[in-house]
Amino acid sequence: MSRIGKTPIPIPDKVSVTLQGLSVSVKGPKGTLERVLPDGVTVSQKENTIVVEPSSQNRRSRERHGLCRTLVANMIEGVSQGYTRKLEIIGVGYRAQVKGKTLVVSAGYSHPVEMTPPDGVTFTVENNTNVTVSGADKELVGNEAAKVRAIRPPEPYKGKGIKYVGERILRKAGKSGKK
Repeated sequence: MSRIGKTPIPIPDKVSVTLQGLSVSVKGPKGTLERVLPDGVTVSQKENTIVVEPSSQNRRSRERHGLCRTLVANMIEGVSQGYTRKLEIIGVGYRAQVKGKTLVVSAGYSHPVEMTPPDGVTFTVENNTNVTVSGADKELVGNEAAKVRAIRPPEPYKGKGIKYVGERILRKAGKSGKK
């Protein structure tokens, strides 16, 4: 049995959870999230906790046990606290700004790159170089942050590009000159 899957998920005060078979709906102060879990698990609510158990002892059920528990826990944490990913832009002339809801990034191309966020995700920019992606859905926030980073990934020689805050870029030595 999965060690992660065995742990019950506590439900905070301001969060309400609705279970209908494998369909889980979570509503809280930061929004509403819905997800249909894969078969092979059973989800039940006991007082102020949610318990995820494998429906049988076959391999598929045991594999999905910890995954489903983590998905439900992330939904509950997302609607109660939310998730953020922070990125920083490094390079001369590289900058970002928010126009309405759209993120506009100037990263050394001949044109600025515009990104519109999906519903439930917001972009904020501080000092033209620090981008924050925030929202209730952990998966969406992570995917949007990865798309922003993919505009100009950090390069190993000068370290220019868009990177996550705290990400370590392995630096390479450049060409050695004449002796």
